[in-house]
Amino acid sequence: MRSFNSIKKSMLKEHCSEHEITLFRSLFERYISDKEKKVDWQNISSPDDQSIINYEQIPTCNQQEAKQLLSQLVVCRLNGGLGTGMGCLGPKSAIEVRDGKSFLDLLVSQIQNINDTYQVNVPLLLMNSFNTDQDTNRIIKKYNNNLNIRTFQQNKFPRLTKDALTPLSVESFGDQAFYPPGHGDVFNSINDSGILDELIKQGKKFIYIANADNLGASVDLNILKLISDTIAPYIMEVTDKTRADVKGGTLVYTKDKPLHLLEFAQVPVEYQEEFKSVKKFKIFNTNNIWLNLAKLKQKLNEGSLNLDLIVNKKTVNHHQVIQLEIAIGSGISSFRDSLAVKVPRKRFLPVKKTNDLLLVQSNLFIEENGILKMNPERQFAGLPLIRLGENFSTIADYQKHFQEIPDILELDLLTVVGKVYFGKDIILKGNVILVCDGEALHIPDSAKLENKVLTGNIQLAEL
Repeated sequence: MRSFNSIKKSMLKEHCSEHEITLFRSLFERYISDKEKKVDWQNISSPDDQSIINYEQIPTCNQQEAKQLLSQLVVCRLNGGLGTGMGCLGPKSAIEVRDGKSFLDLLVSQIQNINDTYQVNVPLLLMNSFNTDQDTNRIIKKYNNNLNIRTFQQNKFPRLTKDALTPLSVESFGDQAFYPPGHGDVFNSINDSGILDELIKQGKKFIYIANADNLGASVDLNILKLISDTIAPYIMEVTDKTRADVKGGTLVYTKDKPLHLLEFAQVPVEYQEEFKSVKKFKIFNTNNIWLNLAKLKQKLNEGSLNLDLIVNKKTVNHHQVIQLEIAIGSGISSFRDSLAVKVPRKRFLPVKKTNDLLLVQSNLFIEENGILKMNPERQFAGLPLIRLGENFSTIADYQKHFQEIPDILELDLLTVVGKVYFGKDIILKGNVILVCDGEALHIPDSAKLENKVLTGNIQLAEL
C-alpha cells in the first residue's frame, strides 16, 4: 500500500477536516486495490425496453395530489462548477444565459412559481464547491427573503500526480492543487452538513437533484408521484442519446451486477468508440435524480451506499494528474427497486459551451417561469447541431461575433470556423457551413442563408 502520509499532511495544511481525510483515504485505498481491475467489456449489455419505464406510461399527477406531494419535496442543484469552460470566472450558475438572466435566476423563478401556484414552501438547496461557495452565498442575497434557499459545501480533495500519486503543492499550483470530488459527493455532504436530518424532521420525504447548468431540469409532478406511489427509493431520468451525448454515462447490465451506470471514464480506451455508438447504447443519464430521503439516510447509516470510483485524468500546468471522484448516477445499483424513466429530450438542456449558449439564447426556445420550452413554431424534432470554432470559445469572443442571435427555427446544422461575424435579423435554415480562412467573413444584416457553404474572405456586398 502506498503511503498516505504525504497526502494527509497536504490536506491538513489546507485545513481539510478529519472527516474529509477519512473519505479521501477510502477512495485512495480503493484506487490502489482496484486499479488493475478492468471493465469486462464482453459481458456488458444494454438494458432491454422492459427495464426502462417510458415517461408516457407513468400515471399523471392531479392538482389535488400536487400540493401534498410538493409539500414533501426538496430541490437540490449541483452548483460546484466554475465558468472557466466559457472563459468566465466565478460560479457557472451566475453566467447570463437568457434575456439577461443567469442559471440561478431561472432556477429561482421556477421554485418561486411552484411555491406561489400551489401555496407550498419547496426549499432550494445548492451544493457548492470551495470554488463557488463564497460567490454563490453573496449572489443569493438578492432573492426574495420568502424563498427558502440554503447552501452547503461539498468536500475538498487533493489532485495526485499520475505516476507517483503524490499531492500537488498549493505553493506551486494554488487552488488547482485541490478539486471537488464529483456530484456523487452530494450524499455525504448533505448528510455531514446536518441538513438531511433537518429535512427529514421537517416532514420532507423526497429530493430532486439536478445539475445547475441543465436548463431543461425542472420539478416534474408525474415523476414525483411515481416515487411517492411506488417503493422505489431512487429514480434516474434517462433520455435518448444523440451525436452530442456520446460520452454521457449509460445504464448497462453485466452477468454479476444488476442495472448500473457505466461512465465514459470507466471504459477501456480500446472500447471507447464502441461506447459512443448511438445504436448499441441508446440512452444516457441526464443526472436528474429523485430520492427517498429516509431510505437515503438509512443507506448512509448502514455504510452501504457504494458509489463507483471514477478516475478522472487531467492535465494541470503540463502535469498529468488524477482526480478520484464518485458519480451520483452510480447510486442506482445501491438501492434495491431503483427505477429508470426515459424522459423527453426537453428535460436535458445543458449549457457546457458557447455552442449550447447559442441554442438557448435563440428563438428555438421561449421562457415561462424560469423553464425553457421549445418554440411551437419549430416544425422539426430535435435540436440543430451547432459547431462553433475556437474564435467563439469564450463568452466574450462569442458576443463580439454576434450583433444579434440569428433566427434558427428551421436550422439543422451550423458549422462556423474562423473570424465570422453575424449582423442583425439573419435567418439560418437547413445546413449552413461558414469557413473563413482570411481576415473576416461578414454576414450582413437581414441575410438569409439556406443550405449554404461559404468559404474564404467574403465581404458584405458579395452576399
